[in-house]
Amino acid sequence: MEYNDQIKNRLHRIDGQLGGVIGMMELEKDCRGVVTQLSAIRSAVDRVMGLVVANNMEEGIIRELDKGNNPEPLIKEAVDLLVKSK
Repeated sequence: MEYNDQIKNRLHRIDGQLGGVIGMMELEKDCRGVVTQLSAIRSAVDRVMGLVVANNMEEGIIRELDKGNNPEPLIKEAVDLLVKSK
């Protein structure tokens, strides 16, 4: 699967956020701010996972339809993957 620049850019932003949280911890900042930032990181990671699965599912459905196959098992697998990640 090819990962587009949008996904990579989101991950770079998350990487920056993680660095910021580590910096906050090193400066012994209040836990509320740290937890708030960690929550934002978790949400951002969830969105990236959704994009990765959606893009892969789209490519897989097209590939299966081109082969004359039923894409339903692929869709079920994608949904299961997202559910397990929660």
